[in-house]
Amino acid sequence: MKTKIKKISDKAAYFLRIIGVGAFTGLFAGVVVTLFNVLFEGGEAFSQNYFAFFRNNPAFLPLLFVALFLGGIVVGGILKFLPALRGTGFSQVEGAAQGLYHFKWYEALAGMFATSLFLVFMGLSGGSEGPSLMIGGACGQATDAMTRKDDSRYSITSGGSAGLAVALNAPLSGIIFAYEEAHKKFTPEVFVCSFSSVIFAVIVRNLLLLAMGMEVGPFLAGFVFPEETGLLFYAFVLLMALVVSFAAVCFYHIFVAMYRVFAKLTFWKGVGRYVIPFLLAGGLGLLTAFAMGSGRELIFAVLTDEVGLFGLPLWAALLILFAVRFLATVANLGMCLPACASVPFFAMGAVLAKLLALLFVKMGMDPALSDLLVALGMMTFFMTVVRAPITGIIMSVELTGQFAFLLPAVICAAVSYFMGAVFHTQPIYEYMLDKMIEEVPPKEVPPQKEDEKDPAEAGSEGAV
Repeated sequence: MKTKIKKISDKAAYFLRIIGVGAFTGLFAGVVVTLFNVLFEGGEAFSQNYFAFFRNNPAFLPLLFVALFLGGIVVGGILKFLPALRGTGFSQVEGAAQGLYHFKWYEALAGMFATSLFLVFMGLSGGSEGPSLMIGGACGQATDAMTRKDDSRYSITSGGSAGLAVALNAPLSGIIFAYEEAHKKFTPEVFVCSFSSVIFAVIVRNLLLLAMGMEVGPFLAGFVFPEETGLLFYAFVLLMALVVSFAAVCFYHIFVAMYRVFAKLTFWKGVGRYVIPFLLAGGLGLLTAFAMGSGRELIFAVLTDEVGLFGLPLWAALLILFAVRFLATVANLGMCLPACASVPFFAMGAVLAKLLALLFVKMGMDPALSDLLVALGMMTFFMTVVRAPITGIIMSVELTGQFAFLLPAVICAAVSYFMGAVFHTQPIYEYMLDKMIEEVPPKEVPPQKEDEKDPAEAGSEGAV
């Protein structure tokens, strides 16, 4: 009887320790990641303003491209010196959570914070959610170091979940990331550590934003969904999902090909190749401001049909914008720049779905269903490339603040998974993690097998 009581007591102490470390991680990550995202939004606005200046004053264009050229050299040097920063942030945190990859928390936190902000200030395409996730993971690893635990995987997971939740104001997505992406399985430990950190991080985020007079609503507020859809709409959803999934599959295979091409570019000791995405960003940014930043503004413009480009018809402007975002995202991912592509994936899906909505309206679809089709298109592109259906569905619901499209969302999830299996696509962040491990072998990491011990035994060893 005493043994049983002691075992229950050890389990309770173990989980209380996880909750405490998770809560502290959430507070830490909430402050740092909120600051990062506020600066990131400011960087997007700043870069759009000075690109507009160069569009209106073409005589100064050489200065822009000289600055971009030098920016590429600077970032190339940083990534050569700190290879753990190469990538979106998702791959690094997933690898660290599984004991497959190692990074130093102070290098990851400071390096990802500064380099990602530099990229957005220079006008490159990319979202803040991946860097936020890695910054949060670094905060978790720092917490683990301060509390002197001997297993940082749960702390990295809790910090990464908090970072993602803060970046997108999506707490459920942050929690689901912990077991669908980071650990690939659900355990009480994974749930408790991610839940405690996410809750505290989102509370801190909202309090800080309110104190600064900023909005705290859904990341992509503005979607309007009808109360009823009708059976015919499901046929349009199926057709849209097939087209968008096929486009996402094409994106994946082109990305893989470009990754291999870029890896062979070794001039200037490999640093010179980073000039390519910077100069490309300059050309695309001069073409349209929608080529820059995360793509969030592009999604809003798609919803309101305000994507005017050189006076072209809406469908033609959408085609060009899809090509622009496609090129920019392939270049950034292929070069492993520290900028995320999740919101850019949503933007590409939104543009494609809007194109199809224009066609479907001519085929008899109610125009009031266009926003719903756009939301489903965003989710479909993301799920096909990332191969995370539960995260995709929940994230779409949280980003839009709408809960009326779960049934068609399941159809899109099934189609995206089917297309990925047929065309042999690997989850893109797993692919990048595999390449990172091949190209930059992780430093000595003690072999760790997760969750094989009883929680009471694990708690007695102080593992968190």
